[in-house]
Amino acid sequence: MSELKGACIFGQSGGPTSVINASAYGVIATALKDPHITRVLGAEHGIKGVLNDRLFDMSQEDPAELELLKYTPSSALGSCRYKMADPDVDDTDYKRILEIFKKYDVRYFFYNGGNDSMDTCNKISKYMQKVGYECRVMGVPKTIDNDLFGTDHCPGFASAAKYIATSCMEVYQDARVYDTGMVCIIEIMGRHAGWLAGAAALASAYGAGPDLVYLPEVDFDMDQFLADVERIYKEKGNCMVAVSEGIHYADGSFVSEAKTSATDGFGHAQLGGLASLLANVVKEKTGAKVRGIELSLLQRCGAHLASETDIEEAVMSGKAAVENAVAGITDRMVGFERSYENGQYVCKTKLLPLTDVANTEKKVPIEWINAAHNNVEKPFIDYVLPLIQGEPKLPKVDSLPRFAKLKKVLVK
Repeated sequence: MSELKGACIFGQSGGPTSVINASAYGVIATALKDPHITRVLGAEHGIKGVLNDRLFDMSQEDPAELELLKYTPSSALGSCRYKMADPDVDDTDYKRILEIFKKYDVRYFFYNGGNDSMDTCNKISKYMQKVGYECRVMGVPKTIDNDLFGTDHCPGFASAAKYIATSCMEVYQDARVYDTGMVCIIEIMGRHAGWLAGAAALASAYGAGPDLVYLPEVDFDMDQFLADVERIYKEKGNCMVAVSEGIHYADGSFVSEAKTSATDGFGHAQLGGLASLLANVVKEKTGAKVRGIELSLLQRCGAHLASETDIEEAVMSGKAAVENAVAGITDRMVGFERSYENGQYVCKTKLLPLTDVANTEKKVPIEWINAAHNNVEKPFIDYVLPLIQGEPKLPKVDSLPRFAKLKKVLVK
């Protein structure tokens, strides 16, 4: 492709992570230095910011504040859950996006998110190609769920996994202090993929974690679950369970009592309340003291337990998106590829077609789940362990975290 000069827009979408802003830093810092990119614009609340012409001039930000993005959780520019229609059905949004792109001479578009965000990215990319407007579109991966197709892992997953494993190890200690036993049920995020719940097994691998782990990749059997819990409780006097929020019965219905609650903008069920439900069932069945714990948002915003490896790779993905786009590549998402050199874990970037990634979920391999469907096997542990390594030097003021404070100056 020929050399292309123009502005870029960067947006964040979907659920936040503790390292999504590290990817933002990778994109913004790289774009600000590149002579092909004339202006770096940040979209307020993802694609909605483009549609509403709410764009921030990122060159107005203090470089030191931008660098703090590496250690700042959640989505600094704001996120959204907005499903764009198929352009063949309704092209209203796409015409508006094209109007904004032309207004600011946008020739590069970087969108940071998970499955649904890559769907948005893919639709915009294909529309721009269809109407003949030259704009290079790149997806930057993000999701604690670790379920993006084609990439070895996703930025955000490792830090969430580290938080989950650490929290389980801490709860394990607390749950065993009394002379009376307890069953502890920990609910972990993950609608259809059990990567996060499986990460609780890291704690078990180091001697202080759940006895049972249930993932949504296999059907859940309540009777078998109760038998498992009762058996372990009788053997040990205590039992800890890690369970994915998305576990389901053989008919596909979610075990969660909240399965009929509101949905998000993409029609996905908003799950929750599972730990409480299972705790009540176990208490009624066994008579034991039972505590249900829902980690909820803490597992995705716990930057104080972030993986340095995760932060570095998140920055790398953003940087790679810009460099590849400037080099002439479009219609791709940055992915990760792992290898081992002299026994050491190494991660490199690769590029995946947006069409392949959009709305395709990567699940935990069945062979990584044990035959009883109540735990994970060693290959799962071996897969996750290199990703959680490293302790970031988190900036602090009076022993409290110092997060980025952006001016968010709207572009004129």
